[in-house]
Amino acid sequence: MRWRGIHHVEFSVLDYENSVRFYDRMFGWLGYRSFWTLDLGYRSTYYMARFPFPHSYIGVQPAESGHRLEHAERAVGIHHIALWAKRRSEVDAFHRDFLLPNAIPVTDAPQAYPIYSPGYYAVFFDDPINGIHWELAHTPLLPSPSQYLAWRRALAEAAEQHPEWNQSPEKKAMRKLPGRGRSSRR
Repeated sequence: MRWRGIHHVEFSVLDYENSVRFYDRMFGWLGYRSFWTLDLGYRSTYYMARFPFPHSYIGVQPAESGHRLEHAERAVGIHHIALWAKRRSEVDAFHRDFLLPNAIPVTDAPQAYPIYSPGYYAVFFDDPINGIHWELAHTPLLPSPSQYLAWRRALAEAAEQHPEWNQSPEKKAMRKLPGRGRSSRR
């Protein structure tokens, strides 16, 4: 059953106690709950948006090695994690009322990204302790006609910039994946 998407993701963090304090504030502001903070052979803290209903969750645990991440380097690993915003105004409020007052490094201020999907609106920021790159994004369930038209214009502009595609961006983006047949085992 893949309809729920990702089950969970867990990060190893440099300074566990300070990281938990940061994530408690960030996830608390966004309405998440911490549902597990235990040491069962390894220390971990987990956060979930719709607790107690089974849903994706995010965990942090102490790192045993490594260094602060720099997303701009595009090293192997997760580039960024995007969280759902309930509405566009939540993205703006999070930026204004949480990121800026707490001096959280904002890499891209709130703005529309019509190339991603109709009505896509997001802010990007870095965890100040570990450098993990985050995004808070809103995609409307039913985009407005103007959002849909902006998306179509953005796709047309992308196609003009990439004549080598030889097909529409929609067809280029949507690829058929192998199913469960024999070809998927190779």
